[in-house]
Amino acid sequence: MRAIYVDKNIPKALLVKVLKPIWPGVVFSPLSISRYEDLPEPDLPGPRWVRVENKQCGICASDLSLLFVDADPSIAPIALPGYQRLYLGHEALGVVKEVGPEVTRVRVGDRVIMDTRFQGPNCLSQEIDPPCPHCAEGNYIRCENASAGIGPRGIGGGWGDGFTAHETEIYPISDDPTDDQAMMIEPISTGLRTVLRRKPGPGQRALILGSGSVGLNTLQCLRAVSPECHITVIARHQHQAETAHRLGADEVVTDEDGYLATARITGAKLYEGMFGNRMLLGGFDVIYDCVGSAKTLQDCLRWTRAGGAVVLAGVKLAPLKLDLNPIWYQEVDLIGIYAHGAESWEGQMRPTYDLVIELMRQGKLTADGLITHRFPLSQWRQAVSTALNKRNGTIKVVFDYTLE
Repeated sequence: MRAIYVDKNIPKALLVKVLKPIWPGVVFSPLSISRYEDLPEPDLPGPRWVRVENKQCGICASDLSLLFVDADPSIAPIALPGYQRLYLGHEALGVVKEVGPEVTRVRVGDRVIMDTRFQGPNCLSQEIDPPCPHCAEGNYIRCENASAGIGPRGIGGGWGDGFTAHETEIYPISDDPTDDQAMMIEPISTGLRTVLRRKPGPGQRALILGSGSVGLNTLQCLRAVSPECHITVIARHQHQAETAHRLGADEVVTDEDGYLATARITGAKLYEGMFGNRMLLGGFDVIYDCVGSAKTLQDCLRWTRAGGAVVLAGVKLAPLKLDLNPIWYQEVDLIGIYAHGAESWEGQMRPTYDLVIELMRQGKLTADGLITHRFPLSQWRQAVSTALNKRNGTIKVVFDYTLE
C-alpha cells in the first residue's frame, strides 16, 4: 500500500527548517520527516473498522504545510500527544473494500469520503461512552478526549492507495453526486462552516481575502446561504478573479490597495498615522480571512467596522506577531474555524456534509471548474509543484487513481 506521510520528529523537523532556505530540496531528501513508501497492507485492527481503496484525493494547503515543515514546533497543537505519524490527504473519495464484523454504517462497495479520520481521535472513534458534549452534538473537532489514547489508529491516507478507519471516521455517499462532486464535499464544507460562523445579513457587506480553494469555496457558500449580502473578494491572479465573478462575487479587487478599496466600497474613513500606521473608521461587516498570515489578519482587523467580525479560515502554523488592538478598541470579534462538524441550520443541528450535499442538489453549490489539474500518485512531486504555483491557473489539484 503506497502512502505519503510525515513523522512527528521535532529535532529532524528543526534541521529541515534550518536547511530549507539554502537547500529547498531537503524536504524530499532522506533528511526530511516526510516519506513516500510502499507499506505492508494492514489488517483491520477492530470489529468496527473498515478498509477503503482511494479513487481520488485533493491536495490541501494543510497537506503542503506539513510536507514542507512549515509548522513551528512551539504552536499549541504540537504540545498535545496524538499521532506520531500523519498520513497526508484528507479530501479523499474511495470505495469500501473490507468491513469488520460489527460495522453497520457502510458495506463493501459503498463510496465514502473521509470525515473525521484526518482530524484525529474523538469519542466515537475511541468508542468512549458517554461522549463529551462536543462529540454528542457532532462537533468532533472539539473533542475533549482527543488525546485519551484509547484504541488503535488508522493506517494510510488520501495520498496513497487507501486507508483503514473506524466506521465513524468516514461518510457514505449516495449514488447521485459524481465522483468530482463527492470529493469536493470536504473542501466545500470548510467554506460552509466558515460562513455559518458569522453569516452577514441582507444588505451587509462581506469581504473574502484570498481566492485559493478555501476562499473560492467560502465565496460560493456565502452566496448560497446569504444571497442578499454584498460580497467583495480580493484575488491575486486573473484566473482567480474570473472564477470569483462566476461564483457570485459583486466586486473583485486585484491590484488596488486594500485600505483604499475598503474605504471606497464601504464608505469608511481612512486615517494615517506615523510609521505607515493606518486605521479605518467603518468598514466591512464581516471579513473571512482565507490566508491567515500575520499581515492579512492585521489588515482584516483594521478593515472591519466597529462591532463587526473577522472569521479566520486560513492558517499559518506558526506564532503570529500582529496588532490585536482593533479587537479591544473597535470591539471586533475574531472567530476561528477548523474543518467541519455540525451546524445550527433552521433550528436543528445538522452535519456540515449533509448541508453541502443538500445545497449541491439545489444547484446552489458546485464543483464545476474547481478541479483544474489531475495527476497519478507516481507523479506526486509534479502534483505538489503544480499546487504551489498559483500562476498556472491552479485551483484544486487532485490525485486521480484511475490514471495509474
